[in-house]
Amino acid sequence: MNENHSDDQIGRARVQDSPELLAYYKELETLGAGALWTVANDIEPWEPRSSSVAMLWKYESLRDLVLKSSELVTPEQAGRRVVYLVNDKRKDVSAAVGWLYTGIQVTRPGESTSAHRHKASALRFIMEGEGGYTVVDGNKITFEVNDFVITPNSTWHEHGVDTNGKTCIWQDGLDIPLVNALEANDYAVFDGKQPLANEVNFSPITYGCTGLIPADKTWDKPYSPLFKYSWKKVYPAIVEAAKVNPVNPIDGILMQYSNPSTGGHVMQTMSASMQLLPTGFKGKAHKHTGSFVYQCAKGKGYSIINGKRFDWKERDIFCVPSWAWHEHHNASDTEDACLFSFNDLPVIEKLGLYQERELEENNGFQKIE
Repeated sequence: MNENHSDDQIGRARVQDSPELLAYYKELETLGAGALWTVANDIEPWEPRSSSVAMLWKYESLRDLVLKSSELVTPEQAGRRVVYLVNDKRKDVSAAVGWLYTGIQVTRPGESTSAHRHKASALRFIMEGEGGYTVVDGNKITFEVNDFVITPNSTWHEHGVDTNGKTCIWQDGLDIPLVNALEANDYAVFDGKQPLANEVNFSPITYGCTGLIPADKTWDKPYSPLFKYSWKKVYPAIVEAAKVNPVNPIDGILMQYSNPSTGGHVMQTMSASMQLLPTGFKGKAHKHTGSFVYQCAKGKGYSIINGKRFDWKERDIFCVPSWAWHEHHNASDTEDACLFSFNDLPVIEKLGLYQERELEENNGFQKIE
């Protein structure tokens, strides 16, 4: 099928304005109506079109400002002390890309937030610090750098750092813009202190052994029972996978965090992955529906997104809009690079909206503008 389209082709609106038509449109407007052909070319594009732009947020530029927030307001005053990252084209909905939100949160030793819940799903990727913890529906979980933590929608959750710990900084990822767009969000604060339902780290101890799940327990929630995915297990696993699997020319070695009870996505609306780019890896370009937020967990490199180069290193965050050409490159010949990412693929897939295309020109690599 020929996919080279123009608005002059059959099937596109080609109506020329006239005084009579303009008067007709105005009359329709007074009745809260309109003529489809006046907007069809905008609301029915030939192919997916994103209103977001690719962006890179440098951690070294933001870190001091994130820490400064801990001097200006307390966790209780702010609710959550976060510097959020906003896309230049999505400021109206406070989104980092598409319908995804992200921010950088800081918590000092001895500090904690009140337990709360909301319809928006949330995740954390730990950037620095020691002694941090989160409590999800009564399950207290301690975490370390590069651990991935989920707080599914409508679960009571709170975060803190032990008094003998070190200031913790982590990335928050939420689907707040999506849930708000669906007009379904809410927020509630727990009355009092959230009681612990199990031993500390019950969830990762019980469900964190790869390939094994408890035979005597039934998990009937629509999200993963494993609330923490430890970097100490994830990184060795992806390194081992790289030894026996061919390197994908687009993504290197890409591994998806999964629900151990189903093998599916960790939550209903957001998924997350870790990918390893071997030394000297130069990924070929592709594009797909679904918005992505990345953080460099290890190493350094660069991504080319819609013809523009973005250089990143550890802790830098960048986004890839839906249907944007993108390719990832490892800038080192001696060290591998790892990219953590989260996305809205569970929603895209459930609605039957996923599509993908590989770049055929220029040997699969983009030309940098």
